[in-house]
Amino acid sequence: MKHLYPSQPDRHYDVITVGESTIDTFMTLAQPGSLHADGEHGGVCFKLGDKIDVDRYDFTIGGNATNVAVGLTRLGVKSTLVSETGDDEFSIKIRNCLASEHIERLWVNQVAGASNFSVIINYGGDRTIFVQDVQREHDFQFEDVTTDMVYLTSLGREWQEPYKRAVEFAKKNKAKLAFNPGSRQLHEGQETIKYVLKHTETLFINKEEGEHLLYGEKKVDSPNSKEYIEKLLLKLTKLGPKMIVLTNGKFGSHAIDGQKKFYFQGMSPGKAVERTGAGDAFATGFLAGAIHGCCLPDAMKWGSVNAASVVAHIGAQAGLLNKEEMEDLVM
Repeated sequence: MKHLYPSQPDRHYDVITVGESTIDTFMTLAQPGSLHADGEHGGVCFKLGDKIDVDRYDFTIGGNATNVAVGLTRLGVKSTLVSETGDDEFSIKIRNCLASEHIERLWVNQVAGASNFSVIINYGGDRTIFVQDVQREHDFQFEDVTTDMVYLTSLGREWQEPYKRAVEFAKKNKAKLAFNPGSRQLHEGQETIKYVLKHTETLFINKEEGEHLLYGEKKVDSPNSKEYIEKLLLKLTKLGPKMIVLTNGKFGSHAIDGQKKFYFQGMSPGKAVERTGAGDAFATGFLAGAIHGCCLPDAMKWGSVNAASVVAHIGAQAGLLNKEEMEDLVM
């Protein structure tokens, strides 16, 4: 394992994001073509051996932590990324894209093997994600760096010890911890998740993730009413987070602060082309707004506007706004 650049001392950031870096390949399927939607079961069907028309093909970088680092940097927040890549040709794409976004790569480890890779099928405005789960060391040391905030999000296998090191790093630096658990974390290692939540300043989740944290694998058939969401948020605060921001798709977003006061923000208008990265964009906008001095409702508006811009494009990063664009849209 090696760092992409030699470490340098005395580096301080507003936010350090911790998580995956991936290559995302988007295939937008032509309509109608040689497939059909199964409305009853929510499937898209085609015959094995068929040749399927692809309307467009996009090749980007992704990963929750990478998306947030890119988004924060565009919004004028000094950010960097703690992550890993392989040593294959795709790692060059990841490094070059990070450089083009002015993100230092001092704490991006390069390890032997393949880079993380995802294929996203986009059809009818929704997407299905195929993920290659590459075994990683996640040997993050957080050397020669300080920060005001750690943003901890999804990692692949062997994630529990790196999570604990990230929390200890935040505690040592007296940095706030923002947490957005990935699907693997929600389904594994409850004790580690409980430990992280007890030290979390701000928890970012969607409604289904919040229900999973409270009720586990049990299927929850729940309403989208304001009353239900607020009760859900209150229950989640008992796990430790001081503030919780919950997104719920077309039903907007909700938040609860340290004084148990509730907030709501409707979904920003716009056409959805592809939904990958909407949650990352919301968290990015919210954090940037708060760091730039916005009150909580205005920070939620930054999040909503950023998410609406992202889903209007293919991929998780093409629609991420810069600070001037954001200020024009939220005025």
